[in-house]
This record gives sequence, structure tokens and C-alpha cells, in this order.
Amino acid sequence: MTNHHHIAVIGGTGKSGKYLVKKLLEKGFGIKMLLRNPDQLELYHPAIEKVKGDARNPVDIALLLESCTAVLSTLGQPKGEPPIFSTATKNVLDAMQKLNIERYIVTTGLSVDAPNDHKSEKVQQATDWMRTNYAPTTADKQVEYELLAQSELDWTLVRLPLIEQTDEAKGIKVSLYDCPGDHISATDLANFIIEQLDSAEYIGKAPFIASI
Repeated sequence: MTNHHHIAVIGGTGKSGKYLVKKLLEKGFGIKMLLRNPDQLELYHPAIEKVKGDARNPVDIALLLESCTAVLSTLGQPKGEPPIFSTATKNVLDAMQKLNIERYIVTTGLSVDAPNDHKSEKVQQATDWMRTNYAPTTADKQVEYELLAQSELDWTLVRLPLIEQTDEAKGIKVSLYDCPGDHISATDLANFIIEQLDSAEYIGKAPFIASI
């Protein structure tokens, strides 16, 4: 068990978030989950506290973070809605400062650029494709990174390739410069995120991860 006993989770019903929630429960964490429609959550567990709200609402985020020691986000982009990522992260960072919470781990795509990147031709092509076909969302994810980079809190932005929804843990490769693979197991991702709760290795950094 870690020093973190009560975790705020955003995006916990998504294609990677549900695996993260499963692993957190297996490891004995208490969870507060932000849910637009709490009644639609099929998972019941006494360690889950449901908070009705939207990540774009700072009041909802503040309520979610109360009594928590860390924040984990696997937030996805709602279809047909304006980009959500930078607004959600700004709300999280503001609430964390007010509530004296230090640890924030959030996932994003491989299209996000960081200063020391050396992306391969393949990864750069994927980045360019995202910028062309999903311009508003891709730009907003970059803004999210800039907000984190300016923060003094203990953040980690995990950059991902395609997510495979599987219970199989294959092991991972990590790089601060280039995405080391084409896929990431949702279970590998969940394990990596939880490991970072007790690790300072990637604080203030944006590692790429992929399954072996």
C-alpha cells in the first residue's frame, strides 16, 4: 500500500479508465469517481464514492478532490463537444493548490510535443495526422501540457499510442523522447499509473509508454 489512500479519478468509465479503477480496487485504494451520470455506473464497490459532475466545472472538481491525496485522469474527449482537456486540467490544478494536493497523473496522446522529443518519422507522421484530422482536440491537448509544464505541482503526463482493452499485462517500455511502440495494454497502463503514485522518476515529465 502507498501513502495515498484516497484517490480522485476522472474518466474512470472510459476504455482505459475502467481498467485503472479495477486495479485501484484490487490494491485496496479508496476512490472518488467523477461521473456525469452516476446512476449509469454498473460497478458497485464499497470503496467507490460517486461524485456527480463535469470536469469542466471547477465546483465539481473541487468537490471531487476533497479528502483525496492524489488525482488520476484518463479523461476522454466527449463526442460532439468542445475540447475538454485544458479546461479540466486547469480546474484540477487550481483545486489541488487550494486543497494542498500534490500528485496529478494524467494521460494524453502521442501527438503532444515536449521540448526534448526526438520523434521517429512514424510517430511524427501520426502526430501530423492528428493535427490535420483532429485539430481542435490536438491543439487543446498541447495547451494542457503547457499548463502542466508551468505548474509547480507533482504532475506526470503519460503519452500513449493506441490502447488495447485487455486484462493481459505484457510489460512496458518507457521513453522521454519517442513513443516506443504502437499499442499499450489498458492493464499495463493502469499498473504504470498506480506505480507512479510512489515514484518521483517522472514527476514534471511526459513519458511515452507502450507495451512490449
